[in-house]
Amino acid sequence: MAAVNLGSDAAPAPSHGRKPAPAASAPCALGAVVPGATPAAQGGPEHVTEPVAYDAILLAGFGGPEGQDDVIPFLRNVTSGRGIPDERLEEVAHHYRHFGGTSPINQQNRELKAALEAELERRGIDLPVYWGNRNWDPYLNDALGEAKAAGHTTLIAIATSAYSSYSSCRQYREDFADALADTGLGDEVQIDKVRQFFDHPGFVAPFVEGVRDGLAGLEASGDLNRTTEIEVLFATHSIPSTDAAKSGPAERGFGEGGAYAAQHRAVAEVVMAKAGAADVPWQLVYQSRSGPPSMPWLEPDINDAIEELPAAGRKAVVIVPLGFVSDHMEVLWDLDNEAIETAEQHGLAAVRVPTPGTHPDYVAGLVDLVLERVNGTPVAERPAETELGPWYDVCRPGCCENVRLGFRPALAGIAP
Repeated sequence: MAAVNLGSDAAPAPSHGRKPAPAASAPCALGAVVPGATPAAQGGPEHVTEPVAYDAILLAGFGGPEGQDDVIPFLRNVTSGRGIPDERLEEVAHHYRHFGGTSPINQQNRELKAALEAELERRGIDLPVYWGNRNWDPYLNDALGEAKAAGHTTLIAIATSAYSSYSSCRQYREDFADALADTGLGDEVQIDKVRQFFDHPGFVAPFVEGVRDGLAGLEASGDLNRTTEIEVLFATHSIPSTDAAKSGPAERGFGEGGAYAAQHRAVAEVVMAKAGAADVPWQLVYQSRSGPPSMPWLEPDINDAIEELPAAGRKAVVIVPLGFVSDHMEVLWDLDNEAIETAEQHGLAAVRVPTPGTHPDYVAGLVDLVLERVNGTPVAERPAETELGPWYDVCRPGCCENVRLGFRPALAGIAP
């Protein structure tokens, strides 16, 4: 019952921007110098504790269509290099066409950009925010050109994805390298990137609030035993098992599912504890897989998990979109449509809690992450809600390899 979606701003199916992916790529040589980085980050420290005078913020999104005529060209961008015919893309396009051919993701990023600007102004921080996408207007190339034209050349990037994997971290870093090459600004613009923020308090707090409210709402609406009749499902985007195994530094030994699954599990545990719900059953589930059935992806699928809940005595489910930063297409379709429908078909009451969106804690947390690098905050003073963090400022060698394509040039990390 897994949905087949090809684009999100979380951990989407492998995509390669608007340019065709190379048929093969030679591994990058391991180097001590981080390309495209500021002097403070060029040596590749795990955490940069030297202050950096950034002059702008680069907000990097996935992108999405904004009209019916955009849908197929957008999906071609998302799947470039994979040889998927338009007929197959049209099977996915109906999700977007159901909403008038418009993904909400661009508007959500406009709102996030405005919220960041307001928070920066409130704190008296003079850093303009430039927004660029991977797969649709405005592209990263456009954002870099705009920043350079305004005289801004030392950028700190925020990718709208919290976890570690190829699609949710390294591919953004490849996009930055591609954008510098495309624009010819490689010798003029430097780009660092904030750490993956899966366990930053600002990202975690909205989910704690959502789980607490979701459980309270279900308990108020019926005579439910929370320890036996309600289950919390933490949902995130499925990715190929081979890519998951390569997520995060190999030396950390995260095991099956790599850092990607480990980070989600760790955050889910924190959310349940902080929501006062340690006595409520929960599990990590996946959604939105694509690709051939023969290729293993992370499981269980959320719909399969929901189908099994009545046999375990469950009467209600709280769905937590833990892997997503905003209510984009895969939240609206795969969760609000398909997962809720599956729950109803199996006689389960269901509630889906909000994503961070422009929650004040989340917005403030993103600004805090920027200030860590502006101020060179010592590691001991950086907040992290799990023992896995605070995550690296500079990605480690070999982190989050794309198993299918190998290593391509990427910023904000040590090669390869």
